[in-house]
Amino acid sequence: MKSRHKSTLFVYDSRMAIRFDAIGIVTANMAQSLKFYSLLGISVPEPTEDHVEATLPNGLRLMWDDLELVKQIDPNWQPPTGHRTGMAFHCDTPAGVDETYAHITSAGFKGAREPWDAFWGQRYAQVADPDGNLIDLFAPLN
Repeated sequence: MKSRHKSTLFVYDSRMAIRFDAIGIVTANMAQSLKFYSLLGISVPEPTEDHVEATLPNGLRLMWDDLELVKQIDPNWQPPTGHRTGMAFHCDTPAGVDETYAHITSAGFKGAREPWDAFWGQRYAQVADPDGNLIDLFAPLN
């Protein structure tokens, strides 16, 4: 499947080029986290290590690191407080938001906010992954 987005390579000078490549999730329960994200349509591999990666259709990598691995890398690591970043999943239709929300919550995962018609013109809902990260589900209303 060809991505509709092209990766942009930023060149700051002739010695350094940089591009956004991956999003990392620290998880206390690898199996549950992978199950949750598979319900959102991400093709996740079987967990065989304390680090797992999935390459998304647009080339961006989604990575999971086991909490114990992160503490080995950074003994001073502390879980963040609050919701400092967010991920959003585009559903094809407003009904798709409702269906995805129901699918995830019926699988035993936490719904953070039931679907609603947002004032900015989208059907919107929020679910929480096993580590408490809020995940937005949305679709245009028209």
